[in-house]
Amino acid sequence: MTVNAVIFDIGNVLIEWQPERRFAETIGPERAAALFSAFDVHAMMNRIDAGHDFAATIAETAQAHPDWQAEILRFRDGWTEIAQPAIPHSVRLLRALVARGIPTFALTNFGAQNFPLSAAQFPFLTEFDRHYISGEMGLIKPDPAIYAAVERDCALPPETLLFTDDRADNIAAAQSRGWKTHLFDGPAGWAHCLVKHGLLTKDEAA
Repeated sequence: MTVNAVIFDIGNVLIEWQPERRFAETIGPERAAALFSAFDVHAMMNRIDAGHDFAATIAETAQAHPDWQAEILRFRDGWTEIAQPAIPHSVRLLRALVARGIPTFALTNFGAQNFPLSAAQFPFLTEFDRHYISGEMGLIKPDPAIYAAVERDCALPPETLLFTDDRADNIAAAQSRGWKTHLFDGPAGWAHCLVKHGLLTKDEAA
């Protein structure tokens, strides 16, 4: 069946989300390893992605880890230095789909307050036809409810949606609803997938 919309995850698909790497670059690998052993960054971000307040959640986490307060507060005060850089080939693919007039949606685990910070830094994040931001929805992947909410809102048959995400659990949840999927492991594979589905030519996907 024809693909009626292409759905992108954002973190590690359009912009890098590798906080361990960013901190290793600034405070050194050993201290970064100690930081991420002392607190669970992904648990903190999951709370934010599920709808908890961005600044308050980070401040609360920092207060609970006094030895690492300054480092943890960087997630609040230096968000745009951590959630970066862009992945250029993926951005080209997004814009090629937009130029073709193919509906493009973002479905991302992202906080309601920090998504606008990243969108201001990377304007291509504003170029989707629809945005499904977990922190705004109060739902988080891979909860089946977030996929059901997308289906209700866009009113497209599940089998006409093509979704890419870098996490296998998020992909599995979409597959269980009948979505077409691609497990993102780099933009080259995603480009090949878009060409295979007849959405872009090889030149457009280069």
